[in-house]
Amino acid sequence: MKITNYKNEPVKENPHKIDARLIYNKESAEVVHLTLNAGESLKPHITPVDVFFFILEGKPTVHVGDEKQEVEKDVLVESPADIVHYISNESDETARIIVVKAPKPGRKTRVL
Repeated sequence: MKITNYKNEPVKENPHKIDARLIYNKESAEVVHLTLNAGESLKPHITPVDVFFFILEGKPTVHVGDEKQEVEKDVLVESPADIVHYISNESDETARIIVVKAPKPGRKTRVL
């Protein structure tokens, strides 16, 4: 058994300049823990595989294609491959999100 606490993982350098920590990295999937402080946002980007977001804390706004919706904790949001998506935190509280890419991307994500 392997147990990973996101707090013990280093912040991964990323073009979004946010707290992103890689907590699972296998051929089958990649899992990242994101922390978005009030006013922070990912940049719009396209991922070459399906992605889903599970909201752990806060009320971030999830943008997928032309859709946009504020969501609460305990919600899962799907984003299909090759669609522009991003998450923004327009609230006054911190948001924490688990991002799962499955399978692990063979190509890099394209930041717009």
